[in-house]
Amino acid sequence: MSIAGYLQASIGVLQDCIDHAPIQNVERAIVEIGRTFDTGKPLLVCGNGGSASDASHIAGELVGRFLKERRALNCICLSADSAVLTAWANDYAYESVFARQVEAYGAAGGALLGLSTSGNSKNVVEAFKAAKSMGMTTIALTGEGGGDLARHADILIDVPSRHTPLVQQAHACLYHYICERVEAARPS
Repeated sequence: MSIAGYLQASIGVLQDCIDHAPIQNVERAIVEIGRTFDTGKPLLVCGNGGSASDASHIAGELVGRFLKERRALNCICLSADSAVLTAWANDYAYESVFARQVEAYGAAGGALLGLSTSGNSKNVVEAFKAAKSMGMTTIALTGEGGGDLARHADILIDVPSRHTPLVQQAHACLYHYICERVEAARPS
């Protein structure tokens, strides 16, 4: 595929997000994340591989700043602490590594944002189960259909594609928009 073809495919997925994705769920996520911060509760974020990098990116935007000077927001990336990840995975199971951290850092009234292009990442699914049992809102950014996460998400934002790189590119657009809107509503 040529660069022009690849960029056209990217544009196509973004256009499909406008035409077919549940845009109202993006708005719901913005409201829930804002409510979470307004009540002083944490937003936990997690994912694997490229989605782990995206989770870290989101935390960086919210703890640091996105476009304006403001107070830091209480956002914790669960895929960022290599000691916790490797200790728990080694001693217990990688499938529960995020659920364990939800137990440690989560709070009723908080929210968990999980990224999974397939929607089937077992450790993200287990984190959603733990979050729901604690009274947290669960928000999933996935590929088309949402996979197993669709059953456990209060808010599902599924990009209408199953091609991992294109889903991840759309995720970046969507979470940047979410960060911008959440930040805009916070006082300077």
